[in-house]
Amino acid sequence: MRAIFIMEKEKTKRLIDFNRDGFDNEELVTIYKAIAKPRLIEEKMLILLRQGKITKWFSGWGQEGISVGSAYAMKQEEFILPMHRNLGVFTTRGIPLNRLFAQFQGKMSGFTKGRDRSFHFGTKDYNIVGMISHLGPQLGIADGIALANKLKGNDQATIVFTGDGGASEGDFHESLNVASVWDLPVIFAIENNCWGLSTPSNEQFRCKQFIDKGIGYGMDAFQVDGNNILDVIRTVRKIADSIRQKPRPFLLEFMTFRMRGHEEASGTKYYPDGIQDEWAKKDPVSNFETYLLEQGVLTEELVAQIHQDIKDEIQNGLDIAFAESPIEPDLQRELDDLYAPFEQKVILPTTDEKTEKRYIDAISDSLRESMVRYPELVIMGQDVAEYGGVFKVTEGFVEQFGKGRVRNTPICESAIVGAGLGLSIAGMKAIVEMQFADFATCGFNQIVNNLAKIHWRWGQNADVVVRMPTGANTAAGPFHSQSNEAWFFHTPGLKVVYPAFPGDAKGLLNAAIEDPNPVLFFEHKFLYRSIREDIPNDYYTTEIGKAGYVRKGDDLTIITYGLGVHWAMEALDAHPEISANIVDLKTLLPLDTETIYDSVRATGKVIVLHEDCMTGGIGGEIVALINENCFDALDAPVKRVASLDTPVPFAVALEKQFLPAERLKQALMELYEF
Repeated sequence: MRAIFIMEKEKTKRLIDFNRDGFDNEELVTIYKAIAKPRLIEEKMLILLRQGKITKWFSGWGQEGISVGSAYAMKQEEFILPMHRNLGVFTTRGIPLNRLFAQFQGKMSGFTKGRDRSFHFGTKDYNIVGMISHLGPQLGIADGIALANKLKGNDQATIVFTGDGGASEGDFHESLNVASVWDLPVIFAIENNCWGLSTPSNEQFRCKQFIDKGIGYGMDAFQVDGNNILDVIRTVRKIADSIRQKPRPFLLEFMTFRMRGHEEASGTKYYPDGIQDEWAKKDPVSNFETYLLEQGVLTEELVAQIHQDIKDEIQNGLDIAFAESPIEPDLQRELDDLYAPFEQKVILPTTDEKTEKRYIDAISDSLRESMVRYPELVIMGQDVAEYGGVFKVTEGFVEQFGKGRVRNTPICESAIVGAGLGLSIAGMKAIVEMQFADFATCGFNQIVNNLAKIHWRWGQNADVVVRMPTGANTAAGPFHSQSNEAWFFHTPGLKVVYPAFPGDAKGLLNAAIEDPNPVLFFEHKFLYRSIREDIPNDYYTTEIGKAGYVRKGDDLTIITYGLGVHWAMEALDAHPEISANIVDLKTLLPLDTETIYDSVRATGKVIVLHEDCMTGGIGGEIVALINENCFDALDAPVKRVASLDTPVPFAVALEKQFLPAERLKQALMELYEF
């Protein structure tokens, strides 16, 4: 029996003109097998969906020519970053169907251990980087992979997919702009299927076609009939070969149509009457089959045999996947997979030589030493190259390490954080400097949804350090002074480090760069040039996740970090009658609860101090932990001291009122006298 997507021969009128130049019969049959497979899989998946054996399906029906043709044209060792409707990418790359089906069913032998669905996964074994639901961030990751290829000089191309709807996101502009400025060997493939869920193209964009955007980015752009698989293969091959020889980006628009709903539950009632019937005549699978039958490359018997072989492969894959037991929840496994495996071994300096350094000098020393230690390390950020960054942390780095590794970026935090992740996927390390921590809002999605979750989702580490110059007390106003560490403290999968002294700044930054996991490294701007300390001249690391005592005492405990440590020391200096522990957290995530609890039990009275606003700050979580674990040891209610619940004001007098330094002194006396 013929598959249901093939119309009866006498009723079929081929509407696509194929050009077989350069393709012999054997290859044409191979291509036919490749494009038939995802269609036959989809037919089966739609049946299983109706039977309740899978829970969701995003259809690529009618777009197989793009997925299969692009994957077929790229080299196996080159990365592809697909989207919802690119089943053909996964099948053409040769992923075993039992693993693919296990992924759809949330089984352990899938690629995400049941933690994510459908095509929301990647696999380095097949050089595929899966999407997240936010669509646009894929493009920035592709920039990073392409940058790694360019720096390594390995003559590889990368292709990344987005849709006409997803191309409305800011990541599209940022990523294309970065790729153009940096001449990255990447193909930006737009599947223009005319709809973004239920919103038609004329409500998504006003340009006539996406290739018109190419000139604005300074890149070549081509438009291809996405339903003509031979044209897709020929075009992608030509572009990929060109950029392997001369790295630069291309914009490639595939014209096609989404035959089914955004996902099956959405339906297609919003489609104009007859539009699906018209596009069905341009079906990429049936048109290609008809052409090959006309050419004598295929026979009815061979088509039937190919279909049967694929159906047998599908059924075998399903049998294996269905036979696999449902996942048994394992609490320890869920927690263990949050971070890439890494056991830090603290590195001590090799000599006793020390030099007095400012906080900012310690940061600079760490970066310089790590750049020497890790030739694969790349620093990216606004003005970090010749200018040395707005705080001059990387001054002189270009002369020592070159512009390939010390890269000025356009103003586009999302694309650059994504590029950092792409570098990690390609086996490199990345440091991304936020000019001010406040600007992390523009890269927030990449940080909390890509960097933080990627290892837990499919085992890919994110070897990225995001440097975050932070904090107030500098009269810089509400957009350059925020303490936003609590935003990230809430996000599993990140590590959050916040040193208070030059020695810790150097050791912890070295450790953060060494760690293969994503680290947000907060550096208080006020401390940059206001404090000094004798620190080792050699390379060394400090333990991440370990708090320390700045002072020891018996009367009470002050738990704090960053500038708060210095406020605590000043307050105690003004009251020598008070003997107190100052616990410098140093690392906020993971939190050293052992040191916290030990200090609380030793003194019985506690102040939790931070520069961030009171409501929703880290202090509330620490207080809750103390109450849950040390209640019997408390001799007084735990006090929180924090900044006002307002934005950070500009005027010095207002900023002083906003910050908690003066309120700390009052709270200190109240608790001491309790």
